[in-house]
Amino acid sequence: MKTLVFLGSVRTSTPPRPARLGARVAKACAAYLESTGIEVEMIDPLDIDRDPIFRPQFSYASGRAPIALDSLAEKIKAADSYVMVSPEYNHSMSPALADLLNHFGSSLFSYKPSAIVTYSAGQWGGARAAVNMRTFLGELGCLPVSAMIQIPHAQDVLCEDGQFAPDIDAQRWRGYMARCFDQLAWWSAAAQAQRAQGLAAPAFVKDPSQRNAP
Repeated sequence: MKTLVFLGSVRTSTPPRPARLGARVAKACAAYLESTGIEVEMIDPLDIDRDPIFRPQFSYASGRAPIALDSLAEKIKAADSYVMVSPEYNHSMSPALADLLNHFGSSLFSYKPSAIVTYSAGQWGGARAAVNMRTFLGELGCLPVSAMIQIPHAQDVLCEDGQFAPDIDAQRWRGYMARCFDQLAWWSAAAQAQRAQGLAAPAFVKDPSQRNAP
């Protein structure tokens, strides 16, 4: 089972708070998933070289897209599930995460589940962004599982390496994360089995125009 953990922030510092708070959250998610035997790769938007003017990977002629975009497209296609880690901007998901995901067609994500993980330096844990992300991820094709993870005061909960802070009840936090990630693993296995049968259901292969009401 392969999972991509998308880090939804490009901030390199957030004074006076710790630098790249989202990186702590993404590392914590990756560590938990790896502890359950899942193969994990973290996707950092800062590592993806792309044109300064927005142009989706699928809009390029074959072999002409930036190498980093083609490489990530292959990783998205090969993955069985996705974990989307995002802060909250104006009650919405991170613009950095939306921008990165918008570079790829929904066909790469389709028929696979996703998990929503949000965080904040304050008390709400990015919960309002999570509501917004359900719509976005549903349209992208990687339907989110029902359980979500919100981490308020993330700078106090997690250390820079993604481990829980010494004064935090790590067992309780892992139990909280387990509900979401266990759902993700279950749906990943179920979807993987269905994909292996060739996705013959007509509802998934008809032309998009057939979504339109009569």
